[in-house]
Amino acid sequence: MKELMLIIVGSALVNNVVLSQFLGLCPFLGVSKKTETAAGMGGAVIFVITLSSFVTSVIYKFILVPTHMEYLQTIVFILVIAALVQFVEMFLKKAMPSLYQALGVYLPLITTNCAVLGVALINVQKEYNILQGTVNGFATAAGFTLSIIVMAGIREKIEYNDIPEAFRGFPIVLITAGLMAIAFFGFSGLI
Repeated sequence: MKELMLIIVGSALVNNVVLSQFLGLCPFLGVSKKTETAAGMGGAVIFVITLSSFVTSVIYKFILVPTHMEYLQTIVFILVIAALVQFVEMFLKKAMPSLYQALGVYLPLITTNCAVLGVALINVQKEYNILQGTVNGFATAAGFTLSIIVMAGIREKIEYNDIPEAFRGFPIVLITAGLMAIAFFGFSGLI
């Protein structure tokens, strides 16, 4: 249990996929304009990363390793992730059309989100078992969700502030992301 807690804290806060590893920046910067859409994207990412971590761990352990085809892991992982994203996209289109419209092009981009593939590859690299890999995937996705919601909240607050002309728009977003990365660096002493 202690090892799983270390994985959770390490993946969500200390090694935050967006703010310390700089993976998944496209949806982080693109969908973080409103907290509602950021939370929706976070939920979709939590589902995809957690489920893909489980499925890729199972496929790697029970299919690729016994058949000595570990070299195919990247291709197989991308196919699994693409299938899961298609499932999420169909579900959101049917069940929550407003969120589906709000996420726009960023929802299919989860397929190519390097954070999702990165988690699957990190699970293999660190030799996590299926439970540890799934917990790592969930914690990484929770860290992504935390950072994107915090960024959306900050962006909503600074939207109506008097910002110098040179910093309006994307420059202030990048400065904010940099300051958030520095703030999350403070968690590095936890583990």
